[in-house]
Amino acid sequence: MALFLLFVVFSLSCVKGVELKNSSLPSCDFPAIYNFGDSNSDTGGISAAFQPIPSPYGDGFFHKPSGRDSDGRVILDFIAEKLNLPYLSAYLNSLGTNYKHGANFATGGSTIRRQNETIFEYGISPFSLDIQIVQFNQFKTRTKLLYQEAKNSVERSKLPVPEEFSKALYTFDIGQNDLSVGFRKMNFDQIRVSMPDIVNQLASAVKNIYQQGGRSFWIHNTGPIGCLPVNQFYKHNLPVGYLDQYGCVNDHNVMAVEFNKQLKDRVVKMRTELPEAAITYVDVYAAKYGLISNTKNEVVGIKFLIVVDCCWSSILI
Repeated sequence: MALFLLFVVFSLSCVKGVELKNSSLPSCDFPAIYNFGDSNSDTGGISAAFQPIPSPYGDGFFHKPSGRDSDGRVILDFIAEKLNLPYLSAYLNSLGTNYKHGANFATGGSTIRRQNETIFEYGISPFSLDIQIVQFNQFKTRTKLLYQEAKNSVERSKLPVPEEFSKALYTFDIGQNDLSVGFRKMNFDQIRVSMPDIVNQLASAVKNIYQQGGRSFWIHNTGPIGCLPVNQFYKHNLPVGYLDQYGCVNDHNVMAVEFNKQLKDRVVKMRTELPEAAITYVDVYAAKYGLISNTKNEVVGIKFLIVVDCCWSSILI
């Protein structure tokens, strides 16, 4: 099986084209990455804002807690590696940060739409996508001012170059928790009704950055949320048909597929609305579900995604 993950991460070259090994396609040269998302791409935000994420998280690669809901790296880390950029510092982290090559506004538990509940109830972050965009706007304004006021190159060394915001790659990996909230509070018909507003709010975030000069966008769809082990932590005596042949909750994955369809349609529409933008829609669902459904046949020794706790993680086996 040709792993779609190779498209998503390891063969990533450019939002306008994917460079496979020995391909003649040119590599992209992004000076920075600005990321918006949830725990799938959080590199320390929620850990800085609330309680630090403890070991064994981080032990598989960093050999210590790294602020990630993962035993090792998250997909965003692999993207940074492929683009020869350092791992992104979390915007909310006040210690040991360097924003020369971008910033990460993602926090574990974030949603696209604001939710009327606290993180202490169900783990939903207060930093929804609209707040992350507000943080980005403030970050851009303040770093530009600090860069201009800097007295020497040392003071500028950890700040983004103002002219490079328009040349950066803007990545989005968010939406999974909107579905999770829906599963708790709504029936499936109500979730479907909510989807257009959710994808439109994501589109508004993209447009905000486009209006400020951003042109390169990399948008992940949501993964097979029905395959997360947390779905079965408190479930017993499951009815026939509740799970598919790979142990995933059927109805939850059906909702994820519907959400992804609407997101993809919205991305297609945005390409017309934002004619100077290069917008790549990444089918993370296909990558993850393909691995889950074909785990026994995958070649040992490749990097691939597995389920750890209730989050997706990357390891080397």
